[in-house]
Amino acid sequence: MPPGDLLEQTFNDLRDELLSTLWYLLGNKEDAHDIAQETFLRCWRTRDSAGDIQNLRAWVFRVAINAAKDLQRSAWNRRVKPLLGAEMTLTGNLATPAETMEEKETLHRLRQALLQLRPEEKDVFLLRQNGELTYEQIAEIHGRPVGTVKTQMRSALQKLRKILV
Repeated sequence: MPPGDLLEQTFNDLRDELLSTLWYLLGNKEDAHDIAQETFLRCWRTRDSAGDIQNLRAWVFRVAINAAKDLQRSAWNRRVKPLLGAEMTLTGNLATPAETMEEKETLHRLRQALLQLRPEEKDVFLLRQNGELTYEQIAEIHGRPVGTVKTQMRSALQKLRKILV
């Protein structure tokens, strides 16, 4: 399969997970969509080397995380507060109004709890839960030892349990 087709297929396969991770990481839907698009463009520009990458999924997430961090560091973004009230629906499932309301409340509680985590804990948690990456892949993305990543995940889970119970 040509590298461009492989990249496009991989990106389409993980688009919802990537958007969801970016949304939690950045705090608003519009930034998540912008960074997902920027991620695809960054990956597309280097598509000829995509065939040499062992784990394309982890590479796309690494590019996305780096793009998100670039946005967070920008001077403009430091002056803007994220819109945490906006909801993002990635699936078209039909739910009852009660189920929809319960899901919104659960997402709101989780979002508030995630805001209380340290940035590295939040990154590890989101990449593991939303990105479905292994600890080894997360360690590779962040350039950290696997043990450190596991410790950060354990810490994140302990804090989230305390907050959400």
